[in-house]
Amino acid sequence: MKLLSLRTLALAASAFIALSAVRAADTAAPNFVSIFNGKDLTGWKPNGDTSIWSVQDGALVGRSNPQRKGSTIDTEKTYKNFIIECDVKYLPPADSGIEFRMPRLQMQIGTSASLRTELTGSFYLGALSYTDDSTAKDTWKVLKHGDWNHIRLEARGAIFTVWINGQMVHRYADAGHPDAGPISLQVHDNFDMKIEFKNIRLAELK
Repeated sequence: MKLLSLRTLALAASAFIALSAVRAADTAAPNFVSIFNGKDLTGWKPNGDTSIWSVQDGALVGRSNPQRKGSTIDTEKTYKNFIIECDVKYLPPADSGIEFRMPRLQMQIGTSASLRTELTGSFYLGALSYTDDSTAKDTWKVLKHGDWNHIRLEARGAIFTVWINGQMVHRYADAGHPDAGPISLQVHDNFDMKIEFKNIRLAELK
């Protein structure tokens, strides 16, 4: 009887230790790595007109071409659960975003081409455009146009959370984007725009 009790206690202790390790991993500080070296496009793949994307003064710059055409640039790696942080600067009107997962989901940066309003931190849903749930309401309170803004986007399961300049501005739930995909940055068509990204780093989550 004592042997059985000792064995049961040992198994319970092992289970507790394993559970504690999982919880510790969940709450551990994210392990960020740089995904843009500030020198060239290593690790990134431009789509369409490759002249739209360049590296200038340590920043990844997207500039629409003379025909006001845009394009995207993708990471060569794919990601599912992650936190991405970057510093972003643009002057409106400018339509950009961080696109991720499969099927694709985009966190808007700048002016929506369809709604002609500032929607940074909102999630663009393709044919549905922006719903009430997917729209960030108070971004204007923390956003600094024409200056550097720090953006943090967390994709964890079906929950997507956005911080701008240290303030959480939006949390959106959507189970329709379950699979890993490249992370893309955008310059939208029909805008004469320039947007800059620097200090781009990413932490993968379990």
